[in-house]
Amino acid sequence: MRVVVVGAGIAGLACARALLDAGVDVGVVERSRVVGGRMATKRYDGRRADIGAGYFTVSDPRFATVARRWREAGLAREWTDTFAVHSGDEVSRTTGPVRWAASSGLRSLVEELASELDVVTSRAVEWIEPGPRVDGTAVDAVALAMPGPQAARLLDPRLRGTWAAADGQVWLPSLVATLVYEERTWTEFHGAFVNDHPVLTTLFDDGSRRGDGAPVLVAHTGDAFAERYVADALAAGEEIEAAVRELLGLPAAVGVHVHRWTFARPSEEGQAPFHLDDGMVGIAGDAWGVPRVQTAWLSGTSLGEAIAARLS
Repeated sequence: MRVVVVGAGIAGLACARALLDAGVDVGVVERSRVVGGRMATKRYDGRRADIGAGYFTVSDPRFATVARRWREAGLAREWTDTFAVHSGDEVSRTTGPVRWAASSGLRSLVEELASELDVVTSRAVEWIEPGPRVDGTAVDAVALAMPGPQAARLLDPRLRGTWAAADGQVWLPSLVATLVYEERTWTEFHGAFVNDHPVLTTLFDDGSRRGDGAPVLVAHTGDAFAERYVADALAAGEEIEAAVRELLGLPAAVGVHVHRWTFARPSEEGQAPFHLDDGMVGIAGDAWGVPRVQTAWLSGTSLGEAIAARLS
């Protein structure tokens, strides 16, 4: 048996691990040069910063087992349960579930999942057709672990159920700016939700999140703002930096790096944990439930288990 998982984010690798644990011959194909997907960590001036997911939370017992493994390996830690909330000129605090972070960046957790798996990076899948066949090669099943609009581009419309499930998803963009300062001049706040702001939605103290105390903030923008910079994300840097400076009363940043996520988050929550039809082509990811890291892991794991059950 041979199953191909397309996409090496947390959903894809969770899917592949579930298949491997069930004794299924599985390989993962990723078009980027690294694994991680939106659990992305990028190096700027020798230091890593998380530029995708800001953290993860744990409520499911199965995912809690994975989080404990990461913690025991020194990869992840419980970070904070309190964030600031900026609403106009008012600043308050909100307490919720414990947010987890990773000292080497969240991508390191996905890299841990990739161990023992057959993962090929820097390779793009072009076409998936009934059979199923991946770029002309017959396989037993295919798992697509990516945003629906990206999956739809790869699918032969004859795979009607899977194509419709993918094409029916609506995803929103975001820009993420990593702001580097000469020194820490802000009051410790871990992270902040920014309500009804023309530019910002969330802001993270990356020095607190990573645990090294570096004077680095990571700002995420709303989709309407991101839409203005489709052609040139870097051009948004000055405006994002100014928005953060005004919000927190900071001096100017000495370095600004901007990354665009065309498919940052789904516009609505999914109602099923994954999709798998009789054509043995499925889809998993954080759009299949409340958009969270945990959801992506659960979705990928459930899809992998469902494929393994059908092949047994």
